Amino acid sequence: MTNIYPHELQFGDVYVSPVLIVVIVAFFASVATAVVLNKTGLARFFYAPHYVFLAIMVLYVVLIDRYFICF
Repeated sequence: MTNIYPHELQFGDVYVSPVLIVVIVAFFASVATAVVLNKTGLARFFYAPHYVFLAIMVLYVVLIDRYFICF
């Protein structure tokens, strides 16, 4: 029985976990979201912006994993 989803990604002779790719994409997406929040002035309403950044990053990881990568 074959699984259509990859368990790891191969770049040359290096195997990379798909979770690493998801975390990197989520990091850049959350940086873009933080920039937008700072430009619009909405970031001033948050008590601890670092925790909000981590929460947004976790949300992006969950959404990317659930709807795009599907481990």
